[in-house]
Amino acid sequence: MTLDGGNKNNGGNGRKTLELLSPAGNLETGLEAVNHGADAIYIGGPSFGARGAAANPVADIEALCSYAHRYFAKVYVALNTILRDEELPVAERVIREVYEAGADALIIQDAGLLELDLPPIALHASTQMDNRTPQKVRFLEDAGFSQVVLARELSLGQIREIASETSVKLECFVHGALCVSFSGQCYLSFAQTGRSANRGECAQLCRLPFTLLGPGGKIICKDRHLLSLRDLNRSGNLRELIDAGVSSFKIEGRLKEISYVKNVTAHYRRLLDEILLEKSGYSPSSSGKSRFFFEPNPAKSFNRGMTEYFLHGRSREITSFFTPKSVGESAGKVTAVARDYLETDATLEIHNGDGLCFFTPGGELVGFRVNRAEGSRLYPAESVKELAAGTELYRNRDQEFEKALEKKSAERKIGVKLFFGETPEGFSLRLTDEDGTSAEAAVKTERTPAVDPKKALATARTQLSRLGNTLFEAEEVEIEGAGRCFIPVSVLNGLRREGVAALEEARAKAYKRPERALEKDPPPRYPVASLTYLGNVCNKRARDFYARHGVTGIDEGYEWRAETGEVPLMFTKHCLRYSFGLCPKEKEGEKPEPLTLMMGQTPLTLRFDCKNCEMQVVGKLKSRP
Repeated sequence: MTLDGGNKNNGGNGRKTLELLSPAGNLETGLEAVNHGADAIYIGGPSFGARGAAANPVADIEALCSYAHRYFAKVYVALNTILRDEELPVAERVIREVYEAGADALIIQDAGLLELDLPPIALHASTQMDNRTPQKVRFLEDAGFSQVVLARELSLGQIREIASETSVKLECFVHGALCVSFSGQCYLSFAQTGRSANRGECAQLCRLPFTLLGPGGKIICKDRHLLSLRDLNRSGNLRELIDAGVSSFKIEGRLKEISYVKNVTAHYRRLLDEILLEKSGYSPSSSGKSRFFFEPNPAKSFNRGMTEYFLHGRSREITSFFTPKSVGESAGKVTAVARDYLETDATLEIHNGDGLCFFTPGGELVGFRVNRAEGSRLYPAESVKELAAGTELYRNRDQEFEKALEKKSAERKIGVKLFFGETPEGFSLRLTDEDGTSAEAAVKTERTPAVDPKKALATARTQLSRLGNTLFEAEEVEIEGAGRCFIPVSVLNGLRREGVAALEEARAKAYKRPERALEKDPPPRYPVASLTYLGNVCNKRARDFYARHGVTGIDEGYEWRAETGEVPLMFTKHCLRYSFGLCPKEKEGEKPEPLTLMMGQTPLTLRFDCKNCEMQVVGKLKSRP
């Protein structure tokens, strides 16, 4: 048995690689993300992840790494919260454990981690580090980060500018829920509930209803979800993002159900594969092709309506004021309502068990389940009030689609070429996969001339191609001598099994994890000379890091600072002046007036940075016992 290693996983073919990066809340979801075409998975470790409810034991990280690496796919572990001094030793131990488990990179927010004695694991800068400018991204690159997660709010022009001034890999969100605030710059949850978003405990207060007040307490809008955004969908923007310099395309959703990850991963896999066929000079960053046993459709998974956000500038089509819940896909209108059924002009085929919803005249989203569907006549499982002719219906659960995703919905195979040849002592089989990794198996046996060469050739080709439940599928089978020898089926099967095992071993040896990027010497200077509470510095090691990089004034992070009254608790590109037609840039002569958000009985003042088209939500720490 001989082995030869390939090098695709290191970009050794000289082509630029594109990475589809999928979320995993647990091991099962991570495995399915790989099966459905992800080039990389990001998953929370046992602690210190920005999604506190999506923690995973190290044993599961190890199992996911083992599976993903078979396809040269990578696993990134999210340890992207800010840490207390006493937590740093625990974090250091966790990092060593996930590195030993096989993790390819660590996604972090707290710069203090770079001052610890870490293993040589690659570092990715979480979007919570507030990565918006070329200066910030260049600093992170020079400080030893190999991939930077860009702020979701950036336009194509801003992304292009960052790419032109840096060489680090750029990661961009393309799908999923949107935080209304710049990531890492939201303190509303902590101020009101004591649950810190920067500690993985966000209370998602931005999804609650608010009332917007003008001067003198005049109500502009009452009890609407004024800080709730639609969900991101950049299905139509991938080519633009590639041209702008993005190489990693990230799907949000570590708290999403497994069917969401399957569906959305498959959708973007197809889109990227189409682009890879068109664009020369690019290749996927992992191996194999995924086949799907369903038709991917992101509209069928949880969404609050969809937006490309600020990619092409400001738009009013980013908000979800009426509900923070999933609305789903348009399903037609109600044409008549009877005592126990309703008639529709449904544009979709409605199934028994489907979930439908509609907005009442008062703007409330109401849902109901279809007990029985008979063409355009639907029988709800329960009585539905405020449903009248002309009401728009939406389907937010497609029962048949979800059933399809509960089953095996994809398989991923790596293409191989097989060469069967003769040796002085018998026969050999050499397998070479799509990455150039090779392995060979041989058997000693007598060679007997075939009575029927044509039949012998067909038998050999059939048996060698039967790769079944292995990682591989035969793309080409070459048989030396064109069947001149009779080869027992048992010999062919044995060679195939041994060859497959040898190729898997060769791939395992060929896989190399990304190397840790080194910090430049002398240490690069941080883009600003001082940090306010927005720097999220909450431990001595983080303070040491910034001081070592030229920062002279460093305030405590908000969660640790002595409260000094009202401060901006949220920074956002979403602007309520713009949403309600009060923007002085758009409306000539419009005089900006003070606006207040009421969250229940709690007032939050709105400030507007019109030069940068940003809004601040200002408040103070709520007293707690």
